[in-house]
Amino acid sequence: MTPGARLQTAIELLAEIGEGHGAADDVVGGFFRRHRFVGAKDRAAISEHIYSILRHRASIDWWIRRVNGNQQPDARQRLFATLIMIEGWEPETVAKACDGDRFRPNPLGILEQQVVKGLKGRSLIHPEMPRPVRLNYPEWLDPHWEALFGDKVDAEMAVMTETAPLDLRVNRLKGNRLDARSALSNEGVEAMPTPLSPTGLRVYKRIPLATLDVFKSGRIEVQDEGSQIAALLALAKPGMRVVDFCAGAGGKTLALAAGMQNKGHLVACDISAPRLERAVVRLRRAGVSNVERRPLTSERDKWVKRHAESFDRVFVDAPCTGTGTWRRNPDAKWRLRPLDLEELSVLQGSILDSAARLVKPGGRLIYATCSMLPAENGGQIQNFLASHPAFALLPIAQVWKDAIGTPCPVETDTLQLTPARHGTDGFFVAVMERRAPEPVAVVEGEAEPETTEAAVPDEAAETPVVDAA
Repeated sequence: MTPGARLQTAIELLAEIGEGHGAADDVVGGFFRRHRFVGAKDRAAISEHIYSILRHRASIDWWIRRVNGNQQPDARQRLFATLIMIEGWEPETVAKACDGDRFRPNPLGILEQQVVKGLKGRSLIHPEMPRPVRLNYPEWLDPHWEALFGDKVDAEMAVMTETAPLDLRVNRLKGNRLDARSALSNEGVEAMPTPLSPTGLRVYKRIPLATLDVFKSGRIEVQDEGSQIAALLALAKPGMRVVDFCAGAGGKTLALAAGMQNKGHLVACDISAPRLERAVVRLRRAGVSNVERRPLTSERDKWVKRHAESFDRVFVDAPCTGTGTWRRNPDAKWRLRPLDLEELSVLQGSILDSAARLVKPGGRLIYATCSMLPAENGGQIQNFLASHPAFALLPIAQVWKDAIGTPCPVETDTLQLTPARHGTDGFFVAVMERRAPEPVAVVEGEAEPETTEAAVPDEAAETPVVDAA
């Protein structure tokens, strides 16, 4: 592709993303799947154009308005501004690439010429920019970041505009980290051990992951270090009965199954049957054989009531705003609205309340999000504990010691990981335990009440299978 053809492709994809046709990864990935003739260098250049804009959109728009008379920026203007201020193109080079020839953008209009010429030599950051513009996040979130980070907002949010590395989880069902790292090296990929997760490897460059034998054989999976830690802190052990309540496509299900060494019963639940179906390929590749897939109609599905207090671990990776993943999904920040946070907070509370019914006495409820917003994290735990006196919050330092064995990176009772402090996605984890009931005192001379073992529904006693198809 010519430079101009790359620009035209980026403009069209940016317009699709801006019109709400899908998340950036889906739109860009879908285009590349439909156009397999596009080479690796072209794909990299097109992606760089798009993601540079998505990471710095607020700053870019501020500059465009400053030089074009305060008109609303469009995909073309954003791209041209990015080429000048971030990628270092000269105005003449931009104009040459936009000659209107086949597959190339139409020539620059008057306003676009103003943008290109007016931004030459400009730095992306200007001292007059408000903090949300300078750090590229929606203005309505500023009080939330202030409440969480205080005077560290600048340092924390600046990192969120960077590109995240690729984190891999070593599948302990098929080997250890040393062997997986060696296998990657043999295929030309340099990977470093993650500093917090004992099952993680980190790669700092683009790699053709799906073509690697070490991936195709199920020895590694893509999973952020923060997500790996969340699964480790569940302390799911061999022989336990475990529920992954919001399993999605199965990333944490795989990690939980590895911790259980394929022994015991692991139920992967989700309200989306297609998402659970997509997990089948991953489960097979990883060699997982103790998972039962269970579609639910909602978080209040009757299955939950039928299996009340029968699981050792209930893992809730709750749907959330995803603010901790902005390095990987920068377009998500611009789609987020205050109403989304309100609705998700209500849903999270309902999910947590329902999932708690599954935890048996002495069992644990693990709540996790890939968010950094207090309303979705500490606020949810505070509300839950206030209305569920049977549960107690376990200090995360002790859980960390038992599960990982290294010093815990936080001093609070819950875990909040951030990209700036820990190099992971923004991840929150709280671990709660259902207290065992107090023993009933028997008065001398009185007969002890008869006890019968609770009946286990037939479907719960079935041998779990990965795929019944």
